[in-house]
Amino acid sequence: MTFEEMCELAVRRKQEMPEGSYTTKLFQGGAHAIGKKLVEEAAESWMAARYESREALAEELSQVLYYVACMMAEKDISLEDVYRTL
Repeated sequence: MTFEEMCELAVRRKQEMPEGSYTTKLFQGGAHAIGKKLVEEAAESWMAARYESREALAEELSQVLYYVACMMAEKDISLEDVYRTL
């Protein structure tokens, strides 16, 4: 899955809010809940970069990207919005 696909999936999940989905629960918690997980995964990525394998780091970074995509969907920020600031 690409990051673009992940962003599209996050937007769909926010629109559909499938019952029993972890992502639905995350969106129900809003930006605060998503932000907490984003910070947590960022810290775990940092520690994986310092002390763990490349594979562990890749896994942690994939989780950071997931929460970034969720935050973007939560706050209605598109990839184009982000690209304009790069």
